[in-house]
Amino acid sequence: MIGKLNHVAIAVPDLDAAVRTYRDVLGAQVSAPVAQPAHGVTVVFVLLENTKVELLHPLGEKSPIQGFLDKNPSGGIHHVCYEVADILAARDKLKASGARVLGDGEPKIGAHDKPVLFLHPKDFNGTLVELEQA
Repeated sequence: MIGKLNHVAIAVPDLDAAVRTYRDVLGAQVSAPVAQPAHGVTVVFVLLENTKVELLHPLGEKSPIQGFLDKNPSGGIHHVCYEVADILAARDKLKASGARVLGDGEPKIGAHDKPVLFLHPKDFNGTLVELEQA
């Protein structure tokens, strides 16, 4: 059902410092910051040959990333995102197998302007999983 690894998302307390680390220390190509008010984050994409790293920073007082950073002040891996061909079919198959889809179970438009769903980390070895329709 899952296809390629689309990205690994890392919550960061200081977006500028994280960009400098990836760009200047690791020599990676990074995008400009993109505010995603609907998701409560600012994102920067680190572009790699085979995938992306998504740097997440809180945007606004109700950012879901702020809660993660409150528990993990240095930041850390927030979620992994896998591509699926048909997000509704994937959702239905996962729910039928007992996996929990977060929110109302309906796909939302994610940071890449494609439908996404999140799966409960307790069902996936403690890892928050995002599915994105490819």
